[in-house]
Amino acid sequence: MEINSNLLPNGWLDVLTADTFSQISTGTKKVKTKDCKSVGKFPVIDQGQADIAGFVDDESKVINVVKPLVIFGDHTRAIKWIIKDFVPGADGTKVIEAANFLEPKYFYYQLRSLELPDKGYARHFRYLNETLFKVAPLAEQQQIAAKLDELLAQVDNLKTRLDNIPKILKRFRQSVLSAAVSGKLTEDWRVGNPQSSRHATKDHFENAFVGVEDKEKYFNSPIHWTWVRLSSQVKLINGDRGKNYPNIAEYVPIGLPFINTGHIEPNGTLSNDRMNYITRAKFDSLGGGKIQANDLVYCLRGATMGKAAIVNPLMEGAIASSLVIVRPKESITTSFTYTFLISPQGKDLILRYDNGSAQPNLSAKSLGQYPLALPPIEEQTEIVARVEELFAYADQIEQRVKDAQSRVNHLTQSILAKAFRGELTAEWRAQNPEHISGENSAEALLARIKAEREMVVKPKKTGKKTKA
Repeated sequence: MEINSNLLPNGWLDVLTADTFSQISTGTKKVKTKDCKSVGKFPVIDQGQADIAGFVDDESKVINVVKPLVIFGDHTRAIKWIIKDFVPGADGTKVIEAANFLEPKYFYYQLRSLELPDKGYARHFRYLNETLFKVAPLAEQQQIAAKLDELLAQVDNLKTRLDNIPKILKRFRQSVLSAAVSGKLTEDWRVGNPQSSRHATKDHFENAFVGVEDKEKYFNSPIHWTWVRLSSQVKLINGDRGKNYPNIAEYVPIGLPFINTGHIEPNGTLSNDRMNYITRAKFDSLGGGKIQANDLVYCLRGATMGKAAIVNPLMEGAIASSLVIVRPKESITTSFTYTFLISPQGKDLILRYDNGSAQPNLSAKSLGQYPLALPPIEEQTEIVARVEELFAYADQIEQRVKDAQSRVNHLTQSILAKAFRGELTAEWRAQNPEHISGENSAEALLARIKAEREMVVKPKKTGKKTKA
C-alpha cells in the first residue's frame, strides 16, 4: 500500500488511489436518464456535468448518505461531492467513500487535482485506481480542506461574476441597437448637424415613402426621421422554388455559393467553412434568388427566423427558399438596414407579422410591411459608425473576459496542485510540528489502521465430522 517518496513534505506518504476508498454498490438502484422527471422527491445524480440529472419518486432507489460520498464519472471523469441522500444515475456513475484515514473533503479535493488521461467515452476508473494519492497527517488534511474551501469559494465567486458579464454585454448590445434605430444614439449628433438633417430629408426622402399609420408607430421618432414601410426602401427577392432547386447531391467542392440559414453567423456574416456550392450551370438554371454585392439575406421561417447577414464580400451566389434577399435602395444603407432588422424593434416585428401558424413563418410580403423610422442618409452612416464602435468596445471586453475565465480555470488547478504539494500549509507545519510527526504522521496513521485490520479475527470454518 505504501509508496515512499522523497519529494513529499515531512510526515506525508504516497499510496495508490485504489487503496484510499471503498466503492458503494449501486447495482439495483441505478436510474436511466430517460426515466428521470423534471420534478420529484429524490434527485438523480449521474456522471454528467449538471449537478442533478432529474428526479424520481421511488424511495427504494435512494442511497442514504451518512458520511460524505464522491461520485466519479467513469466516462466523463466528472467528480462530485455528495452530502445528501440521492439516487445514482446509470452507466458510469461510480459512488465511492473515502477511507477512514482520510478527511472526506481532502479526499474529494485531491481527486479533483489528479490528472487522468482523456480516453473519450471509454472507461476511466482503472486510471483513477492506478494514480498516486498523497496522504498527509490527519490534522493537516483538515487544514488543507479548510483552506481549499475558502480559496475555491473565492474562485467560484469570481468565476460566477465573470460568467455573468457576457449576459450583461448581450443586454448592452441590444440596448445599443434599440437606441440606434429609435434615434437616441445620435441625439447629440443631430444637435450639431441640423443642416445635414434638413438637407438629407429634402434630397433623399421627398416622395420616397409609403406612409405608416400612427397606430403602427411603436416609438416617437426624431423630427427629421420619416416612418416608412420596409418594402418602400428595399427590394425583396425570394429564392427559386422551382424544379431546378438544388439538392444535396448537386453540391460541388468548388463553385458558386448556395446560401441557407445554417450559413449565417451570429455576427451577421456568412460562414465560408460551412458554405455549400453549386456549378455555374446549376446557378444559371435558377430563375431567381441571386445575390449581388451589398445585399442582405434574411431568414423567413423556423427557429432561425429573423437571422440576417450582409453578403459581402460575396459578389455572386444564390439563396435557399428559407431565405429572402433584402436589396436596399438609394435612400437606405445596407448597414442601417441590417441594424434595424437585428434590433429589438426589428425582432419584435416578427411576432406582429408572423403568419400565425404552428410553424413560425414569414413571407417576403409580410417582411415588406415592417414599419421603420428612417433617418437621413448622413445620420444612418453616423448611427452605424457608433454602433460599430460600441460593439467593438464590447468585443474587447468579451475577449478579456474569456482570457480571465481561462486564467480562473487554471487558477483552480493551480491552487489544488499547491495544496497537495504541501505549499498551502507550509507555515502551519512549521508552527505545528507535533501534529505531523511521530505517531501523528501519515505513515504512523496507516500503520495503526493496518494493525487494527489484522486484529480482526475471522470466524473459523466448521465442518461436520463423518462417522467411520
